[in-house]
Amino acid sequence: MSILPVPTVAPVAKTNDARRVAIFYAGILAVMAIAQLFTFDTFLELVETFGFPGGTSYAYLLSAVLVAAEVFALPFLLRMPLSPAFRWVSMVLGWLAATVWIKITTWLVLQGSVVASVGFLGTVVDVMPSWWTIFMSLTFGILAAWSAWGLWPGKRRPIKV
Repeated sequence: MSILPVPTVAPVAKTNDARRVAIFYAGILAVMAIAQLFTFDTFLELVETFGFPGGTSYAYLLSAVLVAAEVFALPFLLRMPLSPAFRWVSMVLGWLAATVWIKITTWLVLQGSVVASVGFLGTVVDVMPSWWTIFMSLTFGILAAWSAWGLWPGKRRPIKV
């Protein structure tokens, strides 16, 4: 018996499309996380200008949770060998990243905030908040749901014909 978790091979994807979607979503999250981490000090200031209730501490917490969720969602999406528990955590973090982006973009558009960027790519590239940014974050949610469906880490029941 081992105290340390034992990594297991990822379950077989339901379809090839689900595997491709997961890799595509992982690529998006990786690019976003790298850009946000590259300019993390100014990314914190950017999120602070969004005017969320809770002030600076909430903005800093949201920024840290968002970037961590983007990074730790990658092992599930890339089907790396993981412990079963961390496979579930990684999948949920993929959902969390999409949910946080939906919240941020919806907040910015509905509040009519005049900010330089939404922060998809940190402060490296300015992406102005508008309805299409809400559409993009909803697309992240669709990609996360599709990936979770196709790479579901739990036991699957056989399909009865």
